[in-house]
Amino acid sequence: MEWEIGRVVRSLAGRDKGSFLVVLELAPPYAVVCDGKHRPLERPKRKKLLHLAPTGTVLPQEAVKTNGKIRKALRPFQDGAHR
Repeated sequence: MEWEIGRVVRSLAGRDKGSFLVVLELAPPYAVVCDGKHRPLERPKRKKLLHLAPTGTVLPQEAVKTNGKIRKALRPFQDGAHR
């Protein structure tokens, strides 16, 4: 699967293990990710690509503009529908 901005990913390691995040920036071997709640846009997390599992979903650009829109877009993943 190709890494790109807007891709929904699942964390494989760290405190946020198992949580779903969205990719904001790519700078291999790292990605800058956030979830809109614990990791808002104002302080995103830099994680190694090795510690992320990409899903088949890519969010449109307008869904990544605010924390509220990110939370709303990630809600189906948090509910367990895509595990």
